[in-house]
Amino acid sequence: MIYFQIYLCAINIIAIIVCTADKIKAQLNKWRISEKTLLAISVIGGALGMYITMLIIRHKTKHKTFMIGLPFLILVHVVAILLYLQRNA
Repeated sequence: MIYFQIYLCAINIIAIIVCTADKIKAQLNKWRISEKTLLAISVIGGALGMYITMLIIRHKTKHKTFMIGLPFLILVHVVAILLYLQRNA
């Protein structure tokens, strides 16, 4: 279980860094990180970090894919974790 907790922390830190980097690149009119990459990081566990960061730095907040999709992914992740914990309690 400790490895899973470390993984979740790491993937959310990566999500925060990648989201922030994309915001900076957008402001500088530089090459951007693709939405597929941002969503992939979210799917594999970084949805919470990505969503909170997006709200704080106001990045991608007009994109329904992110504003609806990320809370849905967070819900899916929470349910999956609770089911796992229930089965292994």
